[in-house]
Amino acid sequence: MAGKHTGGSPEFDLSDVVDLGRYPIDLPQSPAFERLLADLRRDLAEDGCAILPGFANAQGVAALVKEAEQLSCFAHLSTSRTNAYFSKDDPSLPFEHPVRQFYDRSNGFIPADRFGPNSPLRRLYEAAEFMPFIRAALEEPEHRFFRYDDPLADVIINMVEEGEGFPWHFDTNTYTVTLAIQNPEEGGVFEYAPNLRSARDENFGGVARVLAGQNPQVRSIDLQPGDLQIFRGRHSLHRVTAMRGARRRYVGIFSFVETKGMCGGVERTRQLYGRVLPRHHQRARLRSDGLKD
Repeated sequence: MAGKHTGGSPEFDLSDVVDLGRYPIDLPQSPAFERLLADLRRDLAEDGCAILPGFANAQGVAALVKEAEQLSCFAHLSTSRTNAYFSKDDPSLPFEHPVRQFYDRSNGFIPADRFGPNSPLRRLYEAAEFMPFIRAALEEPEHRFFRYDDPLADVIINMVEEGEGFPWHFDTNTYTVTLAIQNPEEGGVFEYAPNLRSARDENFGGVARVLAGQNPQVRSIDLQPGDLQIFRGRHSLHRVTAMRGARRRYVGIFSFVETKGMCGGVERTRQLYGRVLPRHHQRARLRSDGLKD
């Protein structure tokens, strides 16, 4: 049966979560799949971001909301001041340097080790059809595309409550794929400055202009539950605006990287999840670029 996936976990039918009629990721040889890829590649080439509205069907969204509510008690809630790189202050730099610009961050993450083999979020992440589809959209070869090897962060849910948001930052992993699960009553808009830096250029001047509200190229997207976003978050500065209302914002995050075995940085992991595992220390410098975290 199309969309059926078997592995270490119980049998999983991809159509339980994904609208395969609209997004036939289970039929990679079909003309519809090729048209889908062409659209995604065009959007990614233009600004490093592509949206698939209604990628998760109503049944899938309902299951994901239920899972998020059940696991919300395990979220690591934190409030801190952080810069765009999740790094420490560097007094050797001028005060106006982006590394020295810190902002309030207050939200929560349900860590990856809470999503077991029966989790609909993990099952989608590990489905046989999912990673090849994302890799094809990004036009990356197999030897440069892997699941994030981080026991706390390969597949997670970002949980944000009233008054909270996520300030400007870059992602530690090259590719971030997010699935909107539940929106707040107000706020929670995703804003980004596309392709602001590269593997060879931090572009601190461009970052400073965004932080100062002086970059007219900043774009915003109001994602709806079920929307899938493919985003080059390591190179595009981005943030989520503050929430209003009692309803939480839930977003599933699937992470992919270009270096096998890559794991999150120690400082960032401690800030986001409240704990660090031996693997984070062992693989702290395993990455293919010299960018700040």
